[in-house]
Amino acid sequence: MEKTKISSAERNITTWAEYSDRDLISELKQTLPQQGSALSKAARFGIAMAVLVGMTTWVTQEAKAFSALNAVNRISSSGGVSVQKDILYGDEPLQDLDLYFPKPLTDQLNHQSAITTTYPLVIFVHGGSWKNGSKDDYAFVGQSLAKAGYVTAVINYRKAPEHVYPDYVNDTAKAIAWSYHNAPSFFANPNKMAVMGHSAGAFNMMAAVSNADFLAPFGMKPSDIKAVIGIAGPYSYDFRRYGSSDAFPKDADPNKIMPNHLIKGDQPAYLLLTAEKDTVVHDSNTLIMTEALKAHGAQVITGEIKGASHATSIGAMATPLQWLNNVRAQVLDYLAATL
Repeated sequence: MEKTKISSAERNITTWAEYSDRDLISELKQTLPQQGSALSKAARFGIAMAVLVGMTTWVTQEAKAFSALNAVNRISSSGGVSVQKDILYGDEPLQDLDLYFPKPLTDQLNHQSAITTTYPLVIFVHGGSWKNGSKDDYAFVGQSLAKAGYVTAVINYRKAPEHVYPDYVNDTAKAIAWSYHNAPSFFANPNKMAVMGHSAGAFNMMAAVSNADFLAPFGMKPSDIKAVIGIAGPYSYDFRRYGSSDAFPKDADPNKIMPNHLIKGDQPAYLLLTAEKDTVVHDSNTLIMTEALKAHGAQVITGEIKGASHATSIGAMATPLQWLNNVRAQVLDYLAATL
């Protein structure tokens, strides 16, 4: 499917849609038969069954969102990594996070061995149109990064419509700062910290990091962060025209909210990725954000995830789904070179 074409006058607009687990299920089901050479029949059958189980969950439990992501989590083995869940970074509902630990650290903790090594730290912010999803849905991201040797925090944040901008950005900044200040207590190195987000989560982390005003109340500045990775983020669009307006204040001006207009402070390094077949968030968002960051003196690398849709640009972070596209390889290569 071709991306929606936009005129030069509309370059700052996202073609936004409510993106459900039904869409993710559909994309995964369509992709599976095309990858016969990449997996054994048994592996393909297992993944297909997991996706179908997720679809059944969606049909029978309407109140439970992102069942397709639950299916991805079911096929993502822990690989020996461990998790400590529901750690509070604030006092409000949904101000909590899960910490994922690499296997070597897990083994040391299990054997109560002396731990003298610290690990690089990644904080992940999930998407969901600012209204859906939770840290539990994205356990596969935490597991994937922990398998690669990173202590990983997968965070929750307060959701619209009860909480509109800037609440979820403030939550993201608070979670980043909590992780940074407490890193030594869970054997992570705060001087080797990256922040990563997908879709609405990429907006959250971009807004929280690129504008020093969000981190300052929590005793941090943008340059304390070593690297930032944004995947398919809506960094510059008119929410009044293209949906999700209930995630922003009534009568709000996008020019006073979108991160490309609000860059402040010395910046970390950025990797901004777009998905080749994304029909939800147009790549003009990344182009505009890149131009704004570079104008402010930031170092920015951009990349495209070949063959990826909006959903699979994050779904393929799951180690059993790496064959869908190379997002995991691009992320890990960048982290290895930057942290």
